[in-house]
Amino acid sequence: MTTVPAAGESFAALILAAGQARRFGGGKLTTPFEGRPLLHHAMAAAQAAPVTSITLVTGADAEAVATCARAFDTTIRVVHAPGHAEGMAASLRAGVASLPPKTRGVFVFLGDMPRIPTPVLEPLAKAVAKGASAAVPVFDGRRGHPVVLSRSLFPAVAGLTGDTGARPLLHALGARVAQVPTPDAGVLFDVDVPGDLSR
Repeated sequence: MTTVPAAGESFAALILAAGQARRFGGGKLTTPFEGRPLLHHAMAAAQAAPVTSITLVTGADAEAVATCARAFDTTIRVVHAPGHAEGMAASLRAGVASLPPKTRGVFVFLGDMPRIPTPVLEPLAKAVAKGASAAVPVFDGRRGHPVVLSRSLFPAVAGLTGDTGARPLLHALGARVAQVPTPDAGVLFDVDVPGDLSR
């Protein structure tokens, strides 16, 4: 973890890891992928981000997911989303609500996205530090992850519902969302079903 130069107050990272993984058949985040649990790849990306704290948000399989995470990083903060069955918005709400009040912005990583390219992380933070309400990586015209949300959006996050995460919020922001191009399709790659592990 590093600090964004001249960014003032710190950025944080959330790793959303609360889903039930129904399409996968359960146990997705602890399943091996390229030699280590799937979740560890997302955690490694979060560690490479310019943040001063990393918080894992659990829900379904909370104990197994938290144990897996602590096997990679014993210092990680773990927050449980009691309403996780509602969908991704519940996890995002719980994670953002747990952040320190001085947090300038937050990276939102998804636990099932193992190929996030680390070179895109610093530009995302810098875009928000320079005044964007949010920043997203873009590959081949498609928005991916991680998304970075500025502190100004935290009250709106508290009102999100359903399983679309921050997508409606980002759509409403229009041009206030900085789009950071990347040549790496890893910002789009996620694991939904077992067959994705060999893609």
